[in-house]
Order: sequence, then C-alpha cells, then structure tokens
Amino acid sequence: MSVPVRKTYKLYVGGKFPRSESGRSYQPAGNATVNVARASRKDLRDAVVAARGGLAKWSGATAYLRGQILYRLAEMLESRREAMVAELVLGGATAKAAQQELDTAITLTTWYAGLCDKVQALLGSQNAVQGPFFNFSTVEPTGVIGVIAPAAPALVGTLALVLPLLASGNAVVALVSEQAPFAGLALGEVAAASDVPGGALNLLSGLGDELRGQFAAHRDLDGLLLAGAPDPKLGQGAADNNKRVRYCELPDAAWHDAAKLRSLLWVEPFVETKTLWHPVAP
Repeated sequence: MSVPVRKTYKLYVGGKFPRSESGRSYQPAGNATVNVARASRKDLRDAVVAARGGLAKWSGATAYLRGQILYRLAEMLESRREAMVAELVLGGATAKAAQQELDTAITLTTWYAGLCDKVQALLGSQNAVQGPFFNFSTVEPTGVIGVIAPAAPALVGTLALVLPLLASGNAVVALVSEQAPFAGLALGEVAAASDVPGGALNLLSGLGDELRGQFAAHRDLDGLLLAGAPDPKLGQGAADNNKRVRYCELPDAAWHDAAKLRSLLWVEPFVETKTLWHPVAP
C-alpha cells in the first residue's frame, strides 16, 4: 500500500518551483486543510529579477516560435485535462463548470498562439512619406509586466491577462486568484513542460491586499495589467515610477466567454512602436 502524497502548492519563478522565502503559507477560502505558498515582497522582487533575465530570450525568439510554444501550452492543458479540472473543482467550481472553463482556456490559448506572428502586421505599418525613403513602424514588447488576475474564473482569468503579454514578447509576473490559486499555480507545471523559457512567465500566490501595492510600487516592472475597476491607490503608486497601467473591467459573463477575451486591446498598450527610415536607391 502506497503512502498518499499530498500536493504542495508552490510559486513558479524563473522556471523553478520555490516556496515563499518567508516560509509563510495560507489557506484559501473553503480549503482550511490545504496550504498554499504565501508570496512576500521579496518573492515579488525575485520574480521580477527572473522575468528581467528571461525577457531577452522570450522577446528575442521569433514570433513563429513563440506561437509554437503557446500552442504547446494549449496541448499540455488538454493532455492534463483531468488534473486541471481537479484543481478548478478544488477552487470551488462544479465539475461541469470546470470542464467548460478548461475548454475556454484551451480555446483562448490557441487563439493567442495564432496571434503571435500577426502582431507586427496588425499593429505595425508602412508609412507614406515624402522623399526617397521607405518608412516602417514596427512594434516591440514593453518589457516586464505585472498582472493581477481576477478572483474568478481562476484559470481563464489568469490566462486572459497573461497571454496577450506573452504573445507580444513581454515577460510576465502574475499574481493568481487569492481565493482559488490552485489552477493558476498549476499553469507553472504546464509552462515548465511547454518550452516556455525560464523567467518568461512567473506565478505568485498570496494575499492581494499585501501584494497589489508592491506591484504598483516596484520600479523594475514596466507596466501593470489588472483585473477589476481602477484603483486610485494603485494608480498613484504606479505614477510614482511612470509605470503604464491598464484595467480589465469586464462583466462576470465576459470572463467565461472566449470571444470576449480575444482582443488586441490588451496587446497594444504593452508594445512600443519604433519607426525605421531606409533610403531608396536612385
């Protein structure tokens, strides 16, 4: 008879699975017997350092390769269906709702995988100028972006904010759902098996009231993508270091509809436009 092995829910930072440096854990609502790593400000700093280190490899990869890796992410979500559904059920979803959420997550991931090599064509341009020049506007990722995922849906809510940033070449540090972090943290296991470079995606769990302000104040995060209504305190903290902030304020039904979550509106704010001039030979 084998000894039962209970899962330890850890962070995902730099392609590894550390516990919080503080040694703290917390019990999500409704799961008093399950311990989840409670990230600290130091864990956030470590995740940002990891993301900065992984940015060059992820942003430097071809758009085609990034798309292939995100498609592999969708494949792994499908192959781990039973386990991912179990994580969603542990977070409070019914079995039927968990299956539907996973279907939405896979659909969303596949769509953003296909978007990777189309970002330049959709957001860049060839500009009409006077004179013997070609003039092109190309897009580049902003850098390291912080994400605050919604409380629910736990998996789709995290992916809906993370995927637009990854598709455009940014590195991401995401705080998953506080109440139901299980599926969000399990994304780290999926990413580790999907050739996502270490540091490109980093996942933290913990208390939103403790960490949201730290995300806003961190000077090496280049932007924030946040679920929910605008928060003046976060805006003030981000303004102190000129951080770009965007909010995803959607009705509950939209978070469960892949068609409402597929949009360039969450890609465009986190790319920079570079204009190139090239002389035309006489």
